[in-house]
Amino acid sequence: MFPKNTWYVACTSDEVTEKPLGRRICNELMVFFRGEGGEIAALEDFCPHRGAPLSLGFVKNGNLVCGYHGLEMGCKGHTVAMPGQRVRGFPAIRHFPVVERHGFIWVWPGDAALADVAELPHFEWQGNPEFAYGGGLYNIACDYRLMIDNLMDLTHETYVHSTSIGQPEIDETPCTTKVEGEHVMTSRFMNGIEAPPFWKANLRLKGLPDDQLVDRWQICHFNPPSHIMIEVGVALAGKGGHEAPEEFKAASWVVDFITPETDTSIHYFWGMARKFRVDDQSVTDQIREGQGRVFAEDQDMLELQQRNLLAWPDRKLLLLNIDGGGVQARKIIDARLAAEASLAKAA
Repeated sequence: MFPKNTWYVACTSDEVTEKPLGRRICNELMVFFRGEGGEIAALEDFCPHRGAPLSLGFVKNGNLVCGYHGLEMGCKGHTVAMPGQRVRGFPAIRHFPVVERHGFIWVWPGDAALADVAELPHFEWQGNPEFAYGGGLYNIACDYRLMIDNLMDLTHETYVHSTSIGQPEIDETPCTTKVEGEHVMTSRFMNGIEAPPFWKANLRLKGLPDDQLVDRWQICHFNPPSHIMIEVGVALAGKGGHEAPEEFKAASWVVDFITPETDTSIHYFWGMARKFRVDDQSVTDQIREGQGRVFAEDQDMLELQQRNLLAWPDRKLLLLNIDGGGVQARKIIDARLAAEASLAKAA
């Protein structure tokens, strides 16, 4: 269903403070908490005493204390203490490799022995002072691959987002798909068009006129297991489009970390990283609010699509040329799943 020997975004750093956080990732119930010195830890959300969720407990002296009977668990899943009991000989519960980077907490839900920090993805905007970032989290009841399909084919913007980022030129302009190893790119360039409402607002935030024609681009980048970064923006027409100097364009990276929760639900970490007015929090807040409304428009469509697919599991779906990015992304996912299955069989 989904690769497990890989890194997924589990939560944002600010979701795990003094209290533990319970979250299901790839069908695994996990609890995230901060041990000594604030270092992040992740265990299975299961107290070995009576099976209570450890996420209902609290942190004391760097250990996770079960909220049912007070059993204390260490960061690596070992039982540490319990009032009036001798528990240090108990078997450890499962702990998950976890890393905190650039405001996100990443978890490896598969074989811990295979976890490699060097495989953590890095994108241009992460930790880069030239960018400002703002985003949020939606929980959506759909197969994670449906969201990948959605983001690798932006033709739907004309219809689903008709009052924000959609416009007829999107589905009137052909897109191209390119594959380099496990990196899939789908690109669309629209020249000499009127900017849609969302981008008119961004032009104004950049201090550019919003009543002139623009050149617009959408370049979607898929990297496994389910990370999609989209180069988006508009430049005043005739100034070079995607390659225009910064003073003539409003451009950003749309950030999409899609983390499977179950077979039919996802944690969708969305955001936008921009290169203009990076020190202005009010701009970050305005863009986050506008982008949040745009992504909320996808939720009903995806959830009802999932409902239909469950109701008609044997129906064969049509494939069109606009589906190229999603098709190629699914091939890469399938190859990873096959490799994991072979590894498991060999073991």
